[in-house]
Amino acid sequence: MSIVIAHEKRRREILAHALEVFITEGFEATTFQKIADRAHITRTTLYLYFKNKKDLFNYSIKQLMSEVEGRILAVQKDTTLNTVDKLIQVLWVIMDHLEENQRLLQVILDYLRCLSAREGSAETRVRRRTIRLRHILATMVIAGIREGAFKPITVRNADDLLYGLLEAATFQLTVLGRPSVEGLKHAAALAVQRLQVDSPPRGEAKIP
Repeated sequence: MSIVIAHEKRRREILAHALEVFITEGFEATTFQKIADRAHITRTTLYLYFKNKKDLFNYSIKQLMSEVEGRILAVQKDTTLNTVDKLIQVLWVIMDHLEENQRLLQVILDYLRCLSAREGSAETRVRRRTIRLRHILATMVIAGIREGAFKPITVRNADDLLYGLLEAATFQLTVLGRPSVEGLKHAAALAVQRLQVDSPPRGEAKIP
């Protein structure tokens, strides 16, 4: 068992070094040799942990998603928050996580551009990475409707609206290069509060 734990610990250490290279060099310019050099190991050792550069990068994205899902779960378990505030907080957690990992988002964008150039489209891969997040938002909306906190709205439309705000946050951070998405966090709170059965008058939404 200790061997497995040590292997995973070493994998995470390599991943941390690899992300530094990806962020500094960009996906296309990053090589296994550069990652090995940064991690102070040989390429042969690196191959014991990852098949290739794409495998390593996909693992880093998986880790990123696991971290944000852990934060989301903590919000969902918070008994001090009502259904509406939980959904707002989840959106904020995701936006904060995007903001904290702004440089990595730039690398991900670079990665997707490379995929599009080589394989024609990155749409399928993007969908796989985002479907879990959309499912979480949709589940929370459904729960809110069943509890009577939200209006009997079309879940898919609500999900498109909320996820669209996250896409806008990603666009602002990567394409526009803005350092913060504070304005979109306010917009997210407004959007969720408009879903309430007794939503406040226009312009008077309260931020939890």
